[in-house]
Order: sequence, then structure tokens, then C-alpha cells
Amino acid sequence: MTALADPSTDAPARPGRVLLLVNPHSRRGAAVVDDVAAALEGHGIAVTVETFSDAREVAQDIRARADEVDAVVVCGGDGTVNAALPGILETGLPLGVAPCGTANDFARTLGLPADPVAAMEAVAAGLRRRIDLGVVNERPFLNVASIGLSVDLAKALCKRRKKFWGRLAYALVALRVGLKARPFRATIVSRSGEARVSSYQIAVGNGRFYGGGVVVEETAAIDDGTLDLYSLEAKNVWRLALMMRCFARGAHGAWADVRTERCVDFEVRTGKPRDVNADGEIVARTPARFSILPQAITVFAP
Repeated sequence: MTALADPSTDAPARPGRVLLLVNPHSRRGAAVVDDVAAALEGHGIAVTVETFSDAREVAQDIRARADEVDAVVVCGGDGTVNAALPGILETGLPLGVAPCGTANDFARTLGLPADPVAAMEAVAAGLRRRIDLGVVNERPFLNVASIGLSVDLAKALCKRRKKFWGRLAYALVALRVGLKARPFRATIVSRSGEARVSSYQIAVGNGRFYGGGVVVEETAAIDDGTLDLYSLEAKNVWRLALMMRCFARGAHGAWADVRTERCVDFEVRTGKPRDVNADGEIVARTPARFSILPQAITVFAP
């Protein structure tokens, strides 16, 4: 899996034509798409709005319109941006984000404003930046791919809850899931060898933020060419609760209960197949192979 764009294209260059993708049934996307389009048009950018009702349509729309536009802007959250990645990788088009999701961790990693209209300033100014992508079992991801607690959270965090409660839904569901959590056995294979663990969660991060603002690792960056793995090997779930403040700033690696490693590829095996969550969606099952695509795509970001 390779990106087609030229890695040298990181000089400011305003696109002349933008494909703006939005789900008309999303709570926030539908409310702001006209303002986002107007903000781009106000800078002389021609905007083509394409709607979709299923995430699988996003990459298809990008491929279909690739010859008609110079860039793509996704009006949505992390899951929608993730759905665009196959199309972005194949076409090499630069990607802009109008953050309209619940967590918007990718936009936070890029340093974009939370306001989707204000985020268009990076597109209008042509501020381009090359970033890495993580890959799990051939599926690209932006933020984190994980096994364990986050999978249970993703399954419990239905769209109705997110729509009604917003970011508070993460905290409410995480509390409920955490109280029921049980560790699972796995083997982590890396350049350090094989480690057999009993873990509540094994996560592999590409970006800096995930889960509504939690930090993957203190020094993690989305363009550092590496992945950051952690495994939560606490004796009980109450130890995890004590670590929460450390997770907020990415300092959880200081705990003896947390195994950490930085590498460019990992493999995680489990006794029976377990689901893998990437950017909030269930995308694969174990055994899971994780790797990095360095400088894979171009994004509009400060």
C-alpha cells in the first residue's frame, strides 16, 4: 500500500477545486456544510459538495471525482476521515478536515481549530504537511488501533448515544465498560522478541491523540515515522482508574503496569480471534500486524 502523491509537495499551495464530502444525516456535518463551503468559496475555491449515507461510499466518491478536483475536504469525525484514506492513498489528493465528529482527535493532532469553518483557513492558505499512516492488517488508520477495552467501548458507544451526549458519552460508556473489564492473554511480537502478556488493552498509536483527547505517548507525533505500543497489564481494573491522569498527558509509560515500546512494526496474537478497533471502528481481527507508512499522505494543517 503506497501513496501516489509527491513527498516534496509541502509548499503552500491553495487548491483551485475542492471536493467537500458530508453525511447529510450527521448531526453537526449537515448543520455546518454550507458555512464550510462558503468559507472556501470566499477564497476563490470552487467547491463540489458530495453527500454519502454509508462510510464505504467515501473512498468511492474520491476515486470517482479525482480528475475534477485538486483536494478533498471531509466534513466529519475520525471515522469518516478514516473511511476516506483508501481513496486519498490511491489518488494522492491532499486532504483537509472540517472537524464535525464527537472526539475529533485527528484534527486535534493536526492542531486544527475545533470550529470547522475556522479549520478551512489551513486549506485556503494552502498549508500542506506530510503525515504518516498506521496500518493494521492492510487497513490504514490515523490515530490508534487497539484490542481490548477500546473495542468494548466502540461496541457500546452507539451512534444514538454519541449524537445525544456528545463527548460526555465517551466518559459515561467508558465507566460502564471499565467496571466489567477482564484481561485477555496475548503474545506481542516486536524487535524486542516475543512477550506473553495478560492485558486489558493493547494499543498501537500513529498520531498523538485518541479517545477524546487522551495522549498516545508523551513524545508521539503523526510525522515521526514510528508507532507507539502500550499494553495495560494492571492487576485489576482499579489500578487502571489510578492511571487516568497519566493517560491524559501520555505519561502512563512510567507505571510498572504498562508495557511500552516504540517501533515500526508489531504483531499481536491471541488465543482466539479478537476484534481490532481503529479510529473508532471495528476493522480487523487478530492476529493483527501493525506497520507504518511514513509520509504517506498530504494534509492541510498549520
